[in-house]
Amino acid sequence: MKTITHWIDGKPVEGTSGRFGPVYNPATGAQEKQVAFASVDEVDAAVASARAAFESWGESSLAKRTAILFKYRELLDAHRDEIAELITAEHGKVHSDALGEVARGMEIVELACGISVQLKGELSTQVSTRVDVASIRQPLGVVAGITPFNFPAMVPMWMFPLAIACGNTFVLKPSEKDPSASFRLAELATEAGLPEGVLNIVQGDKTAVDRLLEHPDIEAVSFVGSTPIAKYIQLKAVEHGKRVQALGGAKNHMLVLPDADLELAADQAINAAYGSAGERCMAVSVVVAVGDIGDELVGKIAERARNLKIGPGDDPASEMGPLITREHRDKVASYVTSAAEQGAEVVVDGTGFSVDGHEDGFFLGVSLLDRVPVTADAYQDEIFGPVLAVVRAETYEEAIRLINSSRWGNGTAIFTRDGGAARRFQLEVKAGMVGVNVPIPVPVGYHSFGGWKDSLFGDLHIYGNDGIAFYTQGKVITTRWPDPSDGGINLGFPSNS
Repeated sequence: MKTITHWIDGKPVEGTSGRFGPVYNPATGAQEKQVAFASVDEVDAAVASARAAFESWGESSLAKRTAILFKYRELLDAHRDEIAELITAEHGKVHSDALGEVARGMEIVELACGISVQLKGELSTQVSTRVDVASIRQPLGVVAGITPFNFPAMVPMWMFPLAIACGNTFVLKPSEKDPSASFRLAELATEAGLPEGVLNIVQGDKTAVDRLLEHPDIEAVSFVGSTPIAKYIQLKAVEHGKRVQALGGAKNHMLVLPDADLELAADQAINAAYGSAGERCMAVSVVVAVGDIGDELVGKIAERARNLKIGPGDDPASEMGPLITREHRDKVASYVTSAAEQGAEVVVDGTGFSVDGHEDGFFLGVSLLDRVPVTADAYQDEIFGPVLAVVRAETYEEAIRLINSSRWGNGTAIFTRDGGAARRFQLEVKAGMVGVNVPIPVPVGYHSFGGWKDSLFGDLHIYGNDGIAFYTQGKVITTRWPDPSDGGINLGFPSNS
């Protein structure tokens, strides 16, 4: 059985802890690989490699860094199908979705390629007599990233390309459930010319995570995952004096007003709720139907949901693949059962679903719940699976109060033809990312990604300008230089002035 190892000092390093985790093919349910779990000593070795590399990388020219990043972007483009296949094999998402993930990650590589513009700094001349003040940004040192299973290529690319472009070195701890994609990203970075030790990967579990959070040579930690773990990451990292950005979970609402194009709204609800089997922190998990459109909208969503093609991710006909593990599939299914018990109407029931020839795979059909009580577990919890809840509201005001009362504030969307209503919504809603007739408002690379409330722990969002600020520290330099007229040799013709 293939073992996925660590990547330290620019090369694969076999695990020595004797501990391993299984890596499954979610479409078949079979364990096809194992991943080595790092010991504390192995994490320390990765950090030591990064610290040694920082001595030269932190002082390297922007021209050198960007030349490597341009080459890296070229290699990612050439290998995007291969990376997508690794994602599909270990995560389960369909190939087209995996390709989209790689493309969105490459946006941040492209942003990093332009880091010379982002790090220009500022200069104020003559703030006082012969005094100038300049502001510059410098790298932090060794920084770490801890990334989730649902985007095994994209989320790491949200972190390390920008961090190393800013002059830092990086230690990545990817999800142990689908680690091959990030390992391939590291191989390609070395092929692009990234010096040894600038990017390191330690595979593992809580042992590796805790050591990264405690290590005295780690200056900052980036994290994407569930809210409980994000809280833990923030508290543990701050306790050890580190800068931290920890992105947590979500319960994203999609508000549909009576004037909306219901065909469009139904299409986008399907895409946003069931894409990637709902395993997205930006998935729409609640549709809020306003006024008397609820029955019609639910009917349109249900019609589309029943016709979705679910199958292995490597089948071109599949529109949705399996979930990541058997345990997660069963947990998601339990929310459908409990919703019925707690007063919701199960319009489409995806539990008990299987795919012919893949009966042992981690498949779950899509579920649609209507008239879900806000007290139900299916409304209160982040399900992270292909379950869409519909709640009804009589007015816009009632709907906005419902959305704003959520403890999460990651993303939200409104569907309407009314520009005034849309403008009011984008100002009044308490969420970090807002879509207007766009169900999944993930920002482009040069705007930052991040939510509010229990969806973000830390002050700065990820990538974009916030990402650059997170991976650098500011320095202000005040200078005064004597003017030549103050004295010294002057061979000019004497004057009486």
